[in-house]
Order: sequence, then structure tokens, then C-alpha cells
Amino acid sequence: MTASPNPDPLLHGMIALALDAGRVILEFYEGGADVTLKPDASPVTSADLAAEAIILAGLEALAPEIPVIAEEAVARGAIPKASRQFFLVDPLDGTKEFISRNGEFTVNIALIEAGQPVAGVVYAPAIGRLFWGEQGKGAAVVVVADPKAAQEPPREGRRIAAQQAAAGAPIKVVASRSHRDGETDRFLASLGDCEIVSAGSSVKFCLVASGEAQLYPRFGRTMEWDTAAGHAVLAAAGGTVVTADGAPLLYGKEASGFANPPFIAAAGHLGEVNRFSTTSP
Repeated sequence: MTASPNPDPLLHGMIALALDAGRVILEFYEGGADVTLKPDASPVTSADLAAEAIILAGLEALAPEIPVIAEEAVARGAIPKASRQFFLVDPLDGTKEFISRNGEFTVNIALIEAGQPVAGVVYAPAIGRLFWGEQGKGAAVVVVADPKAAQEPPREGRRIAAQQAAAGAPIKVVASRSHRDGETDRFLASLGDCEIVSAGSSVKFCLVASGEAQLYPRFGRTMEWDTAAGHAVLAAAGGTVVTADGAPLLYGKEASGFANPPFIAAAGHLGEVNRFSTTSP
């Protein structure tokens, strides 16, 4: 079954750019990449920079009228104003996973409209999984047989849908492999019987979107480019992302430097997800 037999041309172009960026990232993954620290002490590699250059050039050709907010460009001080419509780009989400060589890093490209992620691509080149989602059309995944080869971006994929846990079965909760904290552990303990699935990068959103998990809580710091593409895939698959106090997670938060508050991503609609919020009675 396909999620989008004839996807929007803009989304198709985003998928193509993710594949191109992933191919370049894998060249560094196999050949070695330089690692430096940004002012916030987070690592950045030559793979991040090369992938972002490809994506920025591609988006400029694809939709020059839409501004782009990209992680490494922002780190250099290039911060366009977040308009009603803009792209959010993380060229290599999970840099620590890239450096540790566990394969769980992704290319993230999302389109935002009026604060909502309406289309997104999450590509994990080292494990060959490509996810995309589009508002009103659904979400899909494909297995990329040869991530190191240039190829035509797919127009069809296996439809995925977020799914609640079966009656009597424990909730599967996906938690960060590199960024677990005490607040997350306390939240997990409050759930009672649950099964923990460890994963890195925005793959966590996609595991919920594909029905491989039901819940992804995140209380540590994230930025909008970390979450927007995965959020778009999950929303298109029927899931929801809310802040810890139960409000929808929105984008374009210039006042906070595009930082996110704590959030909970889950299968189900807003009312179902709010039962997990930390302020629910």
C-alpha cells in the first residue's frame, strides 16, 4: 500500500535532497570526518557541513521564495526570519551517533506552515530507512537498497500509521540513546509496565509513526531542526506531539532561539496524548 502515490513536487524534491545528503554523509562515515566543537560545546563534523551545503543549494533551486533555518548556518549566525512558511533543516541529526558509528543518525528536512510541520523527510542512510510524511496524504517508509548510489527519489512507499498498544500489552516507549536524563527516567517509572526501546536521532519519532513504539518523551534540550521532520512524519501517520503541559508543539520560536520545551510524542490524537502530559491530573 502506498501513502502518497503522487507526492507533492516540493516534498519529492525534499526527498531527493535527503538522499543526496545521505550519500555524501556515508562517504565521510566510511572515510573519516573532522570533528570540532561549536560554541555550545556540541560536536560538528565535516559531514554535517557538506550535507548542509547540498541541502541549502538544493532548496534554493527548488523553492527560492521559502526561507531556510538550518542548524549549522544558525551556528554561524545566518538566521533568516521565520515567516509563515519556512524550511527547517538538520543535515546530520545524531552527530554523536555518527561519531560513535552506531548508524542511528539522520538527515532531517521539514516544511513549516503557520507553526505546524506539514511535510517532512527523515533519512537514516547507514541503515537504509527513508521516512516521509505529508499533511493530508499520510506517511510512508521505504528501504533504500544502496544508500551510496545516486538514485531517483521514490514516489511510493509502504504506508505507516501510529498505533496504540494492544489491550493488556505494555506500552513501548522509545528513549534517547545519548541524551537520557533523570526527568525522563522518572517519567518512565511513572508509566508502570512499559517496554523501553533505545534509539538515537529523529528515528525515535519514526518508530512511533511506524507502530514500532507508542511513546517518545523528551525532557532534555532539543532544537526545532532536531524535531520538525520527525514530527511531520508522526503527525502524517496519525500521531501527536505536545509539550509537557499538553499544548501542541509549535515551530518558529525565534524568541527562544528556536529551542523546544520538553515534549511528548505519541500515537493517537491530542486528547489521548494529553493523558501522558506531566501536568495531567
